[in-house]
Amino acid sequence: MSRRRALAEVLLGALAAVGCVAAWLGAATPVTVAPVLPGEPSTSSYTYYAPMLTLSLLLATLAGVLVVLGIARLRRTSAKPAPR
Repeated sequence: MSRRRALAEVLLGALAAVGCVAAWLGAATPVTVAPVLPGEPSTSSYTYYAPMLTLSLLLATLAGVLVVLGIARLRRTSAKPAPR
C-alpha cells in the first residue's frame, strides 16, 4: 500500500510540474511596444498575467513537495530492515 501511495505522489508531482509549465506559458502575452523616438522601429515585449504566474509558482511548489515525499516514501519501503 505504501509503495502505491509513493508512486501516486510521484505521479501527481509530475502532473503538477506539467501544469506549472502550462500555466507559465499561458501567462505571457506578446505585445508591440511603440518606438521611443520618431523613426525608430517598434519592439516587441511580453506582458504577464499575475494570477497565472501565482498558479505556476504554487504548482511548482506542490510538484516539488510531492516528488520529494514520494521518493522518500519509496526509499523507505524499498529499504530492508537491518538484521538484529
